[in-house]
Amino acid sequence: MKRVQESGESDNRRLAEPPNLRGDTPIWSARRHDRFIHRSSNGRSRPRRLGDGSSWQRVIPILLDQGIAVVAVQNPTSSLADDVAATRVALDAIQGAVVLVGHSWGGAVITQAGNDSKVKALVYVAAFAPAVGESVGDLVGKFPSPPALSKITDDGAGNLKLSLDAWIGDVGHDLPEADARLLHVLQPPLPTSTFGETVSQAAWEDRPSWYIVSSEDRAVSVELERAAALRMGANTVELAAGHMSLLSQPAAVAAVIIEAVKHIGG
Repeated sequence: MKRVQESGESDNRRLAEPPNLRGDTPIWSARRHDRFIHRSSNGRSRPRRLGDGSSWQRVIPILLDQGIAVVAVQNPTSSLADDVAATRVALDAIQGAVVLVGHSWGGAVITQAGNDSKVKALVYVAAFAPAVGESVGDLVGKFPSPPALSKITDDGAGNLKLSLDAWIGDVGHDLPEADARLLHVLQPPLPTSTFGETVSQAAWEDRPSWYIVSSEDRAVSVELERAAALRMGANTVELAAGHMSLLSQPAAVAAVIIEAVKHIGG
C-alpha cells in the first residue's frame, strides 16, 4: 500500500446542472483495444450517456479529455441486490477491461458487482468496502458515528434521508451552500434494510484497489475509511476534503482513477 497525502483548495464553482445524491453511483472506464473508447454502430467514437450520475459531472469531463470512456450507473438505492443488478446490466454492455469506481454507498455496490471477469481494478471514494459476510451496518457500528448520522430522518416506513442541516454542515460543508441545499432536495431515500445486506464475495480481495480517504468527512467515519483502505491493501490517497470530494476536488479524484486505468494497461 502506498499513502499519498494530498490537499488542495476546494473547487467551489456552482454546479452546472443539478447533482443527484445517486451520484455516489459507481462509474467505470472501459478499455477497448489500445484506446479507451466505445464504438457506436456507425463506427464513431462517443461517450456513453451519463444518466443522472451528475454528482460526477466535474470528474467525468477530465476522464473524457484523457480518452477514457465513462459510463455512469443510476443506482435505484432500493437494496444492495438491486444496485448490484443495475451495475451488472451496464457491465454486460461493455467490451474490454473495466475500472469500477464507487463513492460512499457505491463502495458496497462495486465490492459485490466487481466480481466480474471484466473488472480489473476498483477505486473507492470515501466509500464502504465490506468483507464477505459483512454489511454496511456492521462497518458503521465498528467506529464512532460521524456528525451526519445524528441527523437522519425516517419517513415512518423505514426510508431514511439526511436533514438539510446535515447536508449543509456535514455532507457538503466544503461546497457552496446552494449546492448542499440542492443535494438535500434531490436525495433519494435509502431503506433501513440496506444496512443489513451482506456481501457474498468481495471483489477487492483479488483485484488491485485504490482508496481516496476524505480526511474532513463528517458523513462517513474517517477512521472507517482509513481502516478499509488498510484492510484492502489499497493504494491510498488522502484528501483534505469532505464527503463530496468528487465535487469539491474533482481533479484529485480523477487523477486517482486515471492512475488505476493506467495500471490495467490504459
